[in-house]
Amino acid sequence: MELRSKFGGKKSWLAALPLLLWLALPATADTLETPMFRQAVAAGQLPPLPERLPKRPRVMPLDGPGQSLGRHGGTLRTLIRKQKDVKLFAVYGYARLVGYGSDLALRPDILEEIAVEEGRIFTLHLRPGHRWSDGHPFTAEDFRYWWEEVANSPTLSPKGLPLALEVNGEAPSFEVIDRYTVRYSWSRPNPFLLPRLASASPLFLYRPAHYLKQFNPRYADAEKLAAAVARARVRNWAVLHDRRDVMYLFTNPDQPTLQPWMVRTAPPSTRFVAERNPYFHRVDREGRQLPYIDRMIMTVVAPSLIAAKSGTGETHLQARGLFLSDYTFLRDGEAAYGFKTLLWRMASGAQIALYPNLNAADAGWRTLLRDVRFRRALSLAINRGTINEFLYFGLAQEGNNTVLAESPLYRDDYRTRWAQFDPDQASDLLDELGLEKRNSEGIRYLSDGRLLQVVVETAGEQGEQVDVLELIAQDWADIGVKLLIKPTHRDTLRARVAAGETIISVWAGLINGVPGPDSSPGELVPNSRIDLNWPSWGLYEETSGTMGRQADFLPVQNLLKLNKAWLGAADSTEREVIWHDILKLHADQVFTLGIVSGVRQPVIVANRLRNLPEEGLYNWDPGALFGIYNPDTFWFDD
Repeated sequence: MELRSKFGGKKSWLAALPLLLWLALPATADTLETPMFRQAVAAGQLPPLPERLPKRPRVMPLDGPGQSLGRHGGTLRTLIRKQKDVKLFAVYGYARLVGYGSDLALRPDILEEIAVEEGRIFTLHLRPGHRWSDGHPFTAEDFRYWWEEVANSPTLSPKGLPLALEVNGEAPSFEVIDRYTVRYSWSRPNPFLLPRLASASPLFLYRPAHYLKQFNPRYADAEKLAAAVARARVRNWAVLHDRRDVMYLFTNPDQPTLQPWMVRTAPPSTRFVAERNPYFHRVDREGRQLPYIDRMIMTVVAPSLIAAKSGTGETHLQARGLFLSDYTFLRDGEAAYGFKTLLWRMASGAQIALYPNLNAADAGWRTLLRDVRFRRALSLAINRGTINEFLYFGLAQEGNNTVLAESPLYRDDYRTRWAQFDPDQASDLLDELGLEKRNSEGIRYLSDGRLLQVVVETAGEQGEQVDVLELIAQDWADIGVKLLIKPTHRDTLRARVAAGETIISVWAGLINGVPGPDSSPGELVPNSRIDLNWPSWGLYEETSGTMGRQADFLPVQNLLKLNKAWLGAADSTEREVIWHDILKLHADQVFTLGIVSGVRQPVIVANRLRNLPEEGLYNWDPGALFGIYNPDTFWFDD
């Protein structure tokens, strides 16, 4: 990936465009100043706007469909299910070194530029003049501190470096080039770095060094540090450092941030307030500093009350805790309480998918599950159209557990192959397998004389799973397959899958249904002990062969070869070709049975709130839920 090619080289006029726009603005700094800060600026308590912004701030053009220049002010209220959800300030704020746009393309954000050479050398250029929320300069020292004092500290990071910073066990070479430039380099390509920097829960390569040094004995006064440890009632300085260093958890109001809002409330609380960051690095095209909204308030309520409170106007923006089954109730409250209910598309590869356990301990079942004709027959026998109409108002997309149309890797064939409703063909495939013999109820017999009874195990964490399985049971009965539903708990299900005791399990589909060529295809290959359809092979790959079993199934061996080739690819073009080979193999082999995808997520939006798309993609990663739509640009129209 050559991000520089998208945003201009070192001498490109594009790199200077934000500065040119800033200089061309007719408004004065006083008229551009955020009303919330005017009094503090006038009193000398806060520098004027030009001194608070980077020399070249990021300009948000706001010229997309439904977008407009906004006005400052207002408080946005939303509901959360537990105190730990205060981290959503960092998720929704979505200020990242590089981040996804609404088109799912990666762009520099906090960084002014990033140059990538051969997929293995990453040079990060900061914005001169950028400051932390407390006004202290944000520089290469903040990267050095994290690298030397946190990431490579046996005390603070006993588990070693984050996985995204290791390539086949190789740590990067880290260099400070100058005050605003750092570089990470490996001998081989690292395709994981940029997506991790842009994720909803990102890899923070930097820390506010000036703040954290007071908790580090290499920099702090020994007596002051000892007193701080005593006041905090913790064992030692490392525990104190960890508790103060919560970039993502967002639970420390004292820790400076680069996000658009700064949390002002420490837990425990049922009401968390965050206020605008006076040094935030983005502006609109007229030069007004973002965010537009002054405050965000997150109120903790019982999960069972979120729909009721949303439907009576107690939130300006809400999606978490709402379900499609709430849609009718929510619509009924729109006129009375001044909001609208949008339906955004969820981005998992499938809302619900069935996972045949190719590592089943039962030899008879294992042989049958590994025969592609059996997996194809089960898929062809599912009437996805009925499920869609009955449970999802006909709004979902029927088909395989694969990438969605919003992904640049999407092809119709990946979604539809072996996923059309064709019970006659399904029956023919079962006959080919020698399973013609049936009992008086029409249920087939296995070759060893047992009835063809498929036990599907579910953790029951999605309410509609059992409803879907009951409908599938009717379809499969028509081709002579009896489906039995076995509810269990998550941990129990995981343990039974790993032990090979499950035949088929049910779970959500691909977490990332909208990948690009540079997104990891790891979900589609064995790489973890928690894989539901090949746990033993996943454990073998996860432990580098010390545990589990090596894959002895040719189609899966091919997947592993393709994944290895993707890891070694030097550019996006090469990775895209490999991605398509993997997706074709999955569509043909039916390793998982997807049901429907693109299920709609209700999103409550106050009528006065502007700059949200009517049609959006609701996803954790990539997406950060609302993050890719830049909530710093949302505003209230009074």
